Amino acid sequence: MKLIVGLGNPGKEYENTRHNAGFMMIDYYASQNGITKFKEFKNGLYAEINSTEKVILLKPLSYMNLSGEVIRSYVNYFKINLDDILVIHDDMDIKIGNVKLKFEGSAAGHNGIKNIIENLHTDKFKRIKVGISKNNIEQVAYVIGKFSKEEMQKLDDVKIMVNNIIDDYLKMDFEKVMSKYNKKNIWGYYVWKFICKK
Repeated sequence: MKLIVGLGNPGKEYENTRHNAGFMMIDYYASQNGITKFKEFKNGLYAEINSTEKVILLKPLSYMNLSGEVIRSYVNYFKINLDDILVIHDDMDIKIGNVKLKFEGSAAGHNGIKNIIENLHTDKFKRIKVGISKNNIEQVAYVIGKFSKEEMQKLDDVKIMVNNIIDDYLKMDFEKVMSKYNKKNIWGYYVWKFICKK
């Protein structure tokens, strides 16, 4: 069983904000798999997909800083191995339109990831980092600010890319998935796909 988590803040006021990039990616992946409704359980919204194995999509309903507590409760209840956890979250050090896959590492200032590390007692869990870029605006105000129209257009391409990453993650070794997608930018990914078709 795999657990795929999108990080964000619950509530209408946080929809389409930069800190909710993880929620947005999970919602898109769910929609592409015919899921229109999530169930509420253990302070989270979740849905199940039957792929080669059972897959749980999760959006924690705690605020970002307490995401790890919700994830821990799902891990304990569903008996999920730490190797089978994939977390999708925003990253200010990556430009909008780009993503980066990572197997382990520090929180790098992201409070949601910090709380996950504290609750799982390890930093060894897989991640998809969705770029939201940096700005001169104060950090908290920036991450809870809404994406602009231009940024949302770039995220449309990112959603498709993350959808493909998740599909590959469910079929391939994660190192191979990282090698495939950790290109300089999303256009590099599409060039890679074009070359492989030849």
